[in-house]
Amino acid sequence: MNVQIMAIGNVTPDSFYAASRLADTDKVVAWARQALADGADILDIGGCSTRPGSTPASEAEEWARLEPALAAIRQHFPDTPLSLDTFRPEIARRALEQFGPMTINDISGGCEAMYEVVRAFKVPYIWTLRGDLDLPKKMPHVCNIEGLILDPGFGFIGSTEADYECMRKMDCLRAYNKPILVGVSRKSIVWRPLGLTPETCLSATQALQLYAIEHGATIIRTHDIKETKQTIAICNYWLLTSDSKM
Repeated sequence: MNVQIMAIGNVTPDSFYAASRLADTDKVVAWARQALADGADILDIGGCSTRPGSTPASEAEEWARLEPALAAIRQHFPDTPLSLDTFRPEIARRALEQFGPMTINDISGGCEAMYEVVRAFKVPYIWTLRGDLDLPKKMPHVCNIEGLILDPGFGFIGSTEADYECMRKMDCLRAYNKPILVGVSRKSIVWRPLGLTPETCLSATQALQLYAIEHGATIIRTHDIKETKQTIAICNYWLLTSDSKM
């Protein structure tokens, strides 16, 4: 089973998980180097927190944070696949014009302006479904996008119960033969039912990530690269030993 790891980095002061906050370009470079050494396949960088209850940074502030971070990563790791976490079409356009191809990770659920950008640049697009897995009625909007990646949207659905209901149904996305990205790392879907915090729910995160892999996830977006790599490895070992007994 080929499951890729997407490492989470945030050039923001207010992301919900403090350890993912990268205050300057030196920290961005150090984070990227460590993530790649630990086994990350893709680096995902964001400049505007979308945690529940947050006030989004202005477009100008988001770009001011992202531009030096993207420049530093391109300088030090020019061949590394990048993902840009933004819901703003103009931010996506500027990044693609200045720093070249990268995946656009849009948690908003999409809009025609964003679809036009990713079509024009022919880059992969992470389409966040926000719990609505009834794709036939939605697919016409994105049918001409190359490299479409489906994200159920855990954390953006509305409640913990709705998140789990969506996870129970995510198998249906396999029918579309598209990569499926799951991002539950240290989110409230993990820690709230257990009375924990983002800082104390690593083991529970890995359990939920394992479930997601078993039910179709092909990309795991995570803060914890080493642990996620081990989770993928043990899942692959389980499948290998199971197949050998058939």
